[in-house]
Amino acid sequence: MKDRIPQMALILSFGVFCWLMMQVVHEIGHVVFAWLTGGVVEKVVLHPLAISRTDLISNPHPLLQVWGGPLFGIALPTGFWALARLRRMSTTPLFRVFAGFCCIANGLYIGFGTNTPGADSHIMLSLGCRRWQLVIFGAAMLGLGLWLLNGMGKHFGIGEPGGKVSHCLLLLSLSLLAAVIVVELVITALA
Repeated sequence: MKDRIPQMALILSFGVFCWLMMQVVHEIGHVVFAWLTGGVVEKVVLHPLAISRTDLISNPHPLLQVWGGPLFGIALPTGFWALARLRRMSTTPLFRVFAGFCCIANGLYIGFGTNTPGADSHIMLSLGCRRWQLVIFGAAMLGLGLWLLNGMGKHFGIGEPGGKVSHCLLLLSLSLLAAVIVVELVITALA
């Protein structure tokens, strides 16, 4: 059991980091697409204990703005993974897992998400998107995310008897999680 502590710490810390950063890149997409289409952002809610959201004062192109979240939220992490892979960085597995996580999370959220008012999928449907379009997007992103995650367990000590975890990856994961929590708390306090 003692040799499983680093494995569990890496999986838990990086899983929480992925959740928080997925929300960050998703909201960045909403903000960027709002600005690009002439919208005005009132505030962005990012807090470790909250579901993120972007509130707008004006939104002249709401369909483009609402799609910006999941599109940017997938493209940015996938682009970072591709760059890390191209540069043969030792942290490439973490970039790949993060990209896979973002694809799955955004795919599930849009394709199979709730019809709760305010949720992106609800807004998309109210602006004329069809449920089948959202399901196709969701299924495609789910497939891409699963492909990205395939084989990544070995970097987290999963799948091999006595699988080992890189202490450098564990330290990096813990540091990244601490950094995103501190930044979100500071941003929330200053807002």
